[in-house]
Amino acid sequence: MELFYRTLGKGQPVIILHGIFGTSDNWQTFGKKLADDRYKVYLIDQRNHGNSPHSDQFDYQVLSNDIKDFSEQHQLNKPVVLGHSMGGKAALFFGVQYPELYDKLIVVDMAPKAYPVRHDNIIKALEAVKIDSIQHRKEAEEQLAVYIQEPGVRQFLMKNLKRTEQGFSWKLNLQVISEKLENIAEGLPTDQTTDKPVLFIRGEKSDYITAEDEATIKKQFSNARLVTIPGAGHWVHAEQPEMLYKEIEKFLKE
Repeated sequence: MELFYRTLGKGQPVIILHGIFGTSDNWQTFGKKLADDRYKVYLIDQRNHGNSPHSDQFDYQVLSNDIKDFSEQHQLNKPVVLGHSMGGKAALFFGVQYPELYDKLIVVDMAPKAYPVRHDNIIKALEAVKIDSIQHRKEAEEQLAVYIQEPGVRQFLMKNLKRTEQGFSWKLNLQVISEKLENIAEGLPTDQTTDKPVLFIRGEKSDYITAEDEATIKKQFSNARLVTIPGAGHWVHAEQPEMLYKEIEKFLKE
């Protein structure tokens, strides 16, 4: 599969992977800050998201293989792989399966464990939008607002809305994501490990990485470090971009 991507800068390759319902655009501002003469940033739309192809296959094994294939297609030499949320879990699967293909991993607000299925309300909200009959983007947002009160979350989801000659449609593969949401809650098998350098970053206000998860992280990733970003929730790159940048810069220079 050939994934859609954007590039910024030049130098050591850095692959950035968005979370579920996201697109490469979510990390574009951060990618611009990171990209310079030292780093060439690859912002990727993962399968079934953004402008990348749709597929009936959607689990961490295929997302991991997508990272491998992307690296090989673009002849990337030892990239750094940075992933947020679902993208972070995909990076972890890739990290233990293909340690020879990358330099370091950066995982933003995601642990290797299995999670309860989340995002049911977002699926319900997206499915409730009368996509075949809306005439304006504002109509879609108003219909989303019935289920989602937070304006920031609605704006995040609205990035998936595109206008075509026939009207509006979703960029993401809503049907497959809905059907296979349980796959995205799965954990990394506990017998899979690596000693490659991994930076785990959690938001202070987020519950995605708990104190109890630290032992599991160190067991599976012996060369891991965990840092906490003050004042941030799950959307660390949007809420505390400067602090996130400093931690990532420090890790990349080590």
